[in-house]
Amino acid sequence: MSRLLCALLLCVTAATSSLALAADPAQHPVLKRKVNLPPSADLHYNIEAKQSGLQVTGESTVKWSNANGKYSVVAETRAMLVGKILEATSEGDIDEYGLAPARFVEKRFRREPSTTTFNRELRTINFTQSAETYPLKGGEQDRTSIIWQLISVARGAPEKFTNGSEWQFFVAGPRDAEQWSFKVVGREKIKTRQGEVNAVHIFRAPPPDDKSQKLDIWLTPSSDWYPVRLRFTDPDGDFIEQTLDNVSKK
Repeated sequence: MSRLLCALLLCVTAATSSLALAADPAQHPVLKRKVNLPPSADLHYNIEAKQSGLQVTGESTVKWSNANGKYSVVAETRAMLVGKILEATSEGDIDEYGLAPARFVEKRFRREPSTTTFNRELRTINFTQSAETYPLKGGEQDRTSIIWQLISVARGAPEKFTNGSEWQFFVAGPRDAEQWSFKVVGREKIKTRQGEVNAVHIFRAPPPDDKSQKLDIWLTPSSDWYPVRLRFTDPDGDFIEQTLDNVSKK
């Protein structure tokens, strides 16, 4: 059960293992891109997973808000027979880079919450779970805001999200921060309970010598680029798949 819970926790906030692409994360580049934030919405996902040979189900909700120069993302994940296993919140301003997180809070099953602070006055990223600090240059994200920043960049320049294009972001977690790279795989059809939709498949993989979890994301241009599916795959073939069930725009 502990392995299952650990795996399901990654459904909303992405993998927690180190995927750093630079030797010194403090030297991450500043990348300014055109962004177009999606409308506020509540999203509901169904979860299906295979963990240690067991088929597991669950659900997750995401409340995305974009209004008056501010944003917030509130995500919650529940597993059958266990209940709530994760709460994650990202909130902050909207600036010239897109989402500008101020605080990222993550509360995992039977653990104390962790807080990552983006201190705009001191221009540093700080953590309650470690003594690490990173410079705040502009455009940095946390593990909950990153999906919505990626969506905003895609909406800002959809013509550039061509097959093979790569997109890098500097992302902070509960204890540290690192460079993440996403690659556009192509266009695919995804089946949902509401029918079949056309989606842009985006892939994030660890470096070749890193056996960490892989992440696939499918975004739907016809529905404001909301994520219709996310899939986390372990090296041993175990997986967690999160498929959109309902969207309620605000």
